[in-house]
Amino acid sequence: MSRIDSKVAGLLDRRTLDSDDEDALIAELEEDDDEALSGYREQRLQQLHSEFTRAKKMREEGNGTYTEAMDEKSVMDITTSTKYVVVHFYKNDFGRCGVIDRHLEALAPKHFDTRFLKVNVDNAPFLVTKLKVQVLPCVIAFVDAIGADRIIGFEGLGNGDNFTTKDLEARLLQSGVLVRAKLNEADARGFIGTGRKPAKQEEEDDDDWD
Repeated sequence: MSRIDSKVAGLLDRRTLDSDDEDALIAELEEDDDEALSGYREQRLQQLHSEFTRAKKMREEGNGTYTEAMDEKSVMDITTSTKYVVVHFYKNDFGRCGVIDRHLEALAPKHFDTRFLKVNVDNAPFLVTKLKVQVLPCVIAFVDAIGADRIIGFEGLGNGDNFTTKDLEARLLQSGVLVRAKLNEADARGFIGTGRKPAKQEEEDDDDWD
């Protein structure tokens, strides 16, 4: 993938591209009146149109969304046909799975290059065994159908149960399953985990479930 101009990337990343707002993006781009950069405007406009069109096409194919796969065949079909896929293995009665859910729901619309899925472990016994999923929540990053990284529980997410969506984005960036960082500081403040539960409930809700 060719490098995207930082101005174009900034405009695209501030929007979810759910509506036909290319004209608004162009208007914002043309507000840049820096004469030193004026020679790049035509190139930027072309790149903006190309990226906007690509983003809409990928959204139509399911990228940039967080959806549930109802069976393991769906998971396998998507991970083998899509370059970047994030899969969350979960159970409904696990509170920490709900925390991961909220972060992935916030993250997915920002990253149209990546497909985000969740699958209930009860619906995917073969994959659970094959991938040795033993602790929940478990998030596996697939790049070209190969597992590039896995997040077990909240390991490696910085601030314990109160990690932010930006922390999760940073971890997935390291995995190579996201193309570039897209959350800004306002996003980070807005999406903060709420995983802490009363001690008694934490004792009862053991992450080890095999």
